[in-house]
Amino acid sequence: MPASQDLAGRNAVVTGGASGLGSAIAARLAESGAVVTIVDLETARNNVPSEFKFFGCDLGSTDARNQIMKLANELGRLDILVANAGVVPPWRVMAEVDGQEWQRVMAINTWGVAASIGAFTGLLSQSDCASIVVMASINGFRAHPKQVLYTASKHAAIGITRAAALDLGASGIRVNAIAPGPIATDALLGRISARHEAGGPEPEAVVQAMDAETALGHMATETDVANVAHFLASDASAGMTGSVLPVEAGLV
Repeated sequence: MPASQDLAGRNAVVTGGASGLGSAIAARLAESGAVVTIVDLETARNNVPSEFKFFGCDLGSTDARNQIMKLANELGRLDILVANAGVVPPWRVMAEVDGQEWQRVMAINTWGVAASIGAFTGLLSQSDCASIVVMASINGFRAHPKQVLYTASKHAAIGITRAAALDLGASGIRVNAIAPGPIATDALLGRISARHEAGGPEPEAVVQAMDAETALGHMATETDVANVAHFLASDASAGMTGSVLPVEAGLV
């Protein structure tokens, strides 16, 4: 009999789950039966549907792990962690890299992942179906001009995934990552529009060019990413750990 992707009776935490890919993943896990708690900035609380639990936390803060430990104590049980929270900084050439921006983005995109995993390790080790899903990026494999900071942070996210898989395997905890390419989210479309207002190309032309760079002829969607997160969270991927799955519609 095929392994089940039913998550009924399982507790899940999705960081950065109030919007974008995190919101789509939280909804997908809930549709499959999981009880989902979203961790996001306190200012995002009102954006979260009432069917989800919410915990306000800045994952880029130095005490993020201690804050998340409070949630771990409240939950009492955890089976799935989706370490999704992250930020995409503005495009900058190497000569314009900003130190404060670097520290802040790396804190969220790398420390936030490590802090979340570390804080929940104890709970996850008590589950017989523990799975951690890290949100990496295709920029963890390849670089793009003017994206040195984001590229560095997502290379690090993949490194965290692989190291955590080795550390936590003995406790029965699987750790895998998703590496999306360009996804047609509101955030991406907003960045494209902002670049247009700053003198960049027309948004429609940019989207068409991005679609044309894929084997499927269109960018992957939030639903595509959420479905892969669901697979990695479920028993259907029980034999996988330390893996990174691209979701990018076949970038060429």
